[in-house]
Amino acid sequence: MHRGKGMKFVGDSRVPDKERRNIPKDYSEYPGKTEAFWPNFLLKEWLVGAVFLIGYLCLTVAHPSPLERMADPNDAGYTPLPDWYFLFLYQLLKYTYASGPYNAIGAFIIPGIAFGALLLAPFLDRGPERRPTKRPFATGFMLLAVAGTFYLTWESVKAVNWEEREAQGEIKNVAEVDQEAEGYKIANEQTCLQCHGENLEGGAGGPALAETKLSADEISKIAKEGKGNMPSGVFKGTDEELKTLSEYIESGGRPKE
Repeated sequence: MHRGKGMKFVGDSRVPDKERRNIPKDYSEYPGKTEAFWPNFLLKEWLVGAVFLIGYLCLTVAHPSPLERMADPNDAGYTPLPDWYFLFLYQLLKYTYASGPYNAIGAFIIPGIAFGALLLAPFLDRGPERRPTKRPFATGFMLLAVAGTFYLTWESVKAVNWEEREAQGEIKNVAEVDQEAEGYKIANEQTCLQCHGENLEGGAGGPALAETKLSADEISKIAKEGKGNMPSGVFKGTDEELKTLSEYIESGGRPKE
């Protein structure tokens, strides 16, 4: 008998088949449906990315960001608002059990549970189905998250008076004032700048004085008797200092030529 003849191989069904499920099939089994990663596929990705990048840059040039004026800590009437994608969290902090003594619940616990559930969603629902109707848990959770985000954002937008909001954040040209003048020093000593701004541009309850149309006599009268939010008796200086201050404000604080 020659070597190899008469030998038979018999399969045993009791031996388990160790199939490697995590290893994909060889792409040679799909002729005509594959392409090289470099340069074919990667070049397509770069081209699509370049189109979106150029479009985004054109959009930013055509519609610049709506910047507001510089923050003024003395302006107690200013209402800060987050960007639009954080408005739903801003609205959440207005509710009873998410604000005040419960602020930690609205700021950390509720958002932490929501975003933690999103991270756990792929592990909680590991079904192979792609249809949303076949994956009720994942579909229901995502619909609930999207609906909650839209509702809170809408409630936050609806509660804001956008005309007043734009007026508060409007960028205004600040006139150059002479900070070395005697009138400016008197204004600083009499705490005028705390309400009317460092450059007389207006501030917390005080109107702008850089573009005032009042005469020196009218300014002196208001400094003594008060007007609007300004009470009487605020000015504590002498009559000579009051005259110097009034003339300085009448000129808008501009340097003398």
